Amino acid sequence: MEIDHVTLRTADLEGTRTFLEALLGLEPGFRPDFPFPGYWLYRDRDPIVHLIPGGGSPVDRAAETIDHVAFRLDGYDAFRARLDTASIAYSTMDLPELGERRLFVRTPGGILIELVFRTAIV
Repeated sequence: MEIDHVTLRTADLEGTRTFLEALLGLEPGFRPDFPFPGYWLYRDRDPIVHLIPGGGSPVDRAAETIDHVAFRLDGYDAFRARLDTASIAYSTMDLPELGERRLFVRTPGGILIELVFRTAIV
């Protein structure tokens, strides 16, 4: 089993689209003619992120929610340098027992995105 896609509900549809295009290299592509606005963002031939408008209301942490979305990528050092150059705030987490390094960023609307890099940690 694989996750097919994630749908993010955002109050800043255009800002989130632009952010994810720049951050992850995603490209908008075909989207069925739904009766509401949105985008399907593609990586290669797969629409992995769907964006739809949301009210921007705070998340009720007492209810069940998805906390964040994670993407596995390559090139930790180059990716971190890109974030620094673009002045995108992030936090880090190294998990040497897994051989992984992680970067955490937030979309303009505050959605947490985790970027996972499998690498030898020195």
